[in-house]
Amino acid sequence: MVVDKPAGVLVIPGREGGSCLRDTLEAELGRKVYVVHRLDRDTSGVLVFALDAGVHRALSQAFEAGKVRKRYRALVEGRLEAPQWVDVPLVAGRKGRMRAARPDEPDAKPSRTRVRPVETFARASLVEAEPVTGRTHQIRVHLLALGHPLLVDHQYGREAPLTEGDLGGQGAQEVLARTPLHAARVEWPALPGVAAHAVEAPLPPDMLRALELLRAAG
Repeated sequence: MVVDKPAGVLVIPGREGGSCLRDTLEAELGRKVYVVHRLDRDTSGVLVFALDAGVHRALSQAFEAGKVRKRYRALVEGRLEAPQWVDVPLVAGRKGRMRAARPDEPDAKPSRTRVRPVETFARASLVEAEPVTGRTHQIRVHLLALGHPLLVDHQYGREAPLTEGDLGGQGAQEVLARTPLHAARVEWPALPGVAAHAVEAPLPPDMLRALELLRAAG
C-alpha cells in the first residue's frame, strides 16, 4: 500500500506519543500495517507500507540494499545551475541533527546524493534529489553542504515561514511554513512476492503556490 503522506504527520509514534499515520491506517483498515520506510514529519509524498510480513521483508531488504530508487523534489536557496554529485559522509550531531563529518572522523557514514536543477529563479531553485544512501536527514544536510539549503528548515536553515511577499508576490500570507521537501517518486524492481512498480505523488499545494509566486517574479 502506498500513501501520499501530507506534511506535518508522523509515520510512527514520536517520543511524546500522539497520533501517527501507521496507527490511523491500522484503525481504518482493521488490520496490521507494516512500515517499510519513513519520511520526516514535515516531508510530504510517497510512503510505502506492507500488509503482510513477507512483503514487508522483501521491500525492507530492497530499501536497505539500495535497490529502491527514490527521487525527491525540493525548493532551495540560490540558483543551482548544473547537476551535482554530493559525496559527503555524515555523523550524528546535537539535538537529533546530522552534520558533515570531518576528515577521518571514526563514526562517519558514507553518504551520497545526486542533485539536479529542475527549474531556477532569481534567488531559488526547484531541484530533484536522489539519495543513493539512506542516512537520516541526508538530503537536507547535503543540500546545505552544497550551499543550497531548503528555503525553510528549522534545523538546518531558515526557521521563519515564508510569506507571499518573501517569494516575490505581495502580502503577508504564509506560503511555506515547513521544509519544502517532497518524496515525488519511488521505484522498486521485481522482488519475491512483489511485482516491479513505480509510484509518483504530485507536489502538494504549499510547494505549488511557492512555485507559482517564484515563476511570476521571474
